[in-house]
Amino acid sequence: MQTSEHSPAGLDLETRQIILSSVREFGRREFPDETLQKFDESSTFPQDLVRRLIGPDLGLHLLFIPEDQGGLGAGARDICEVCETLASIDLGIATSVLATALGTDPIRVGGTAEQKAHWLERIAEEGLLVAYGVTEPGAGSNVASLKAKAERVERNGVIEGYRITGTKRFITNGGVADLYTILARTPNGPSFFVVEAGTEGLTPGREENKHGIRASNTAEVILEDLYVPADHLLGLEEGQGLLHASRVFGYTRLMVAAFGVGAGVDAMRRAVEYARERVQFQTPLITKQGYTHKLIIPHIVALQAARAYIQQIAEQLDRDGSDHPVEASAAKLFAAENAAAAADAAVQALGGYGYMKEYLVEKIRRDVKITTIYEGTSEIQREIVGRGRWKDLLAGKGKLYEDLSDEMLRLEQDHPGMGAKAVAQSAIAYLDLVRRCRKARLGRRQHVIFELGELAAWIETTAALVRKAARVRQHNTSASFWPDAMAAMARIQASRTAAKTALTATDILQGTDTERLDKEGGFDAMGLLMVQTGTAQSLDLLADLVREEDLLADPVA
Repeated sequence: MQTSEHSPAGLDLETRQIILSSVREFGRREFPDETLQKFDESSTFPQDLVRRLIGPDLGLHLLFIPEDQGGLGAGARDICEVCETLASIDLGIATSVLATALGTDPIRVGGTAEQKAHWLERIAEEGLLVAYGVTEPGAGSNVASLKAKAERVERNGVIEGYRITGTKRFITNGGVADLYTILARTPNGPSFFVVEAGTEGLTPGREENKHGIRASNTAEVILEDLYVPADHLLGLEEGQGLLHASRVFGYTRLMVAAFGVGAGVDAMRRAVEYARERVQFQTPLITKQGYTHKLIIPHIVALQAARAYIQQIAEQLDRDGSDHPVEASAAKLFAAENAAAAADAAVQALGGYGYMKEYLVEKIRRDVKITTIYEGTSEIQREIVGRGRWKDLLAGKGKLYEDLSDEMLRLEQDHPGMGAKAVAQSAIAYLDLVRRCRKARLGRRQHVIFELGELAAWIETTAALVRKAARVRQHNTSASFWPDAMAAMARIQASRTAAKTALTATDILQGTDTERLDKEGGFDAMGLLMVQTGTAQSLDLLADLVREEDLLADPVA
């Protein structure tokens, strides 16, 4: 169900659905469980199958390329939907496809018109695998500390090219790519260069023996006196590399968030399927509250919340073209952490079978962990969101969260029983917490910033789920279970968020003795905890529905 036929930017709904359907069919046909298990056990990168995904059959790489360079010019919402679908098949395969998009991004955002025309059209027409060569042994999330050097090669005062020396680490597609975008330090600062595979001086190194996503190729890339012509410097201006990298984080972190949702959904679907069939003490596991209320429903709710927030931010990206870095980091943080928790619960849900490799939830649990690490660790995201919201709320005198609270209170009036009031209370409490932290000068404590960052991600994600639940109730006129189900999910998530707000504030303020210094009275943690009423009934409703219905589907897809 959509409120409009077209996104503000990107594909029309019918085209997107055709692509998603084709990806699902390709996954069912080419990636059965037995095949995925073999790829995982042998750490095999199925290059032929991945090349078919970006070849004439499906052409997924065209999503990331503008129409005027031969691509489809998909929007962020389209790309996130494809990312979730790919990750629900296999996160390693999805990572390889994303790496081509990521490697293409520096060209898309930083190349001259001539460079874009040349390289993007080649990627589109030839279906090239691309690698993004940024990470180094001593420069992970802090790309500003990279050591790879690009020394000028000059003749008569004219720069003819560069010689690059260094080592790149943890590079997806590093051993199989046709094209590389390499970040190296020039005399005027970090800069991106385009390098073709086979160029003398560029050598794929050893393949990494990974904990998960073993179906993807991850390798070192060794650069030894690598000569690159001057026209391969993206933008033809030195020192723009960090700007180019920062301009794509909003998109790529949102994609990784979608990866988390896809992998988490796959794990939960397997747990639900198992619970419907597995009988213990004369009844299926899916009928037991101790099972559904702990191992299934809370994780389905969190994944639906993550999906709602990803869709909301993606649509904002499509509308205004900005990268929304704080929101993208919040989406990645919430989705990745909750997807990892869902996969862990799926292993527990299958008991001894979950611990066995043949049931694949063990593999998904290993795979999904990477979403909390690559494209910036969860700790980096907590820092970005915490500092970002601290700055926004103090500079804007709280308007951002006051507006959010007002919006939620209006939603409560129009659509009662969806937890909107609890989100409104959480937003105002968060604002109060930030002001108290500022008064006590707690902004210097990284631990406090991390806590504030995670809590902001929860509040904003929960607000997105409430909005989506309201849309489902408003537009779904059929006898479907979705309006009641989404309302119950929103209530549960809102209650959990209010409780988390109370506990986080207590941890920060009492743990740092801030309340002792506060002459305005204590933080109202109890008021937030009192919104828990009705959670048990909501859990019961969803537990009854999950016996027959697919609560992991997207009601607006």
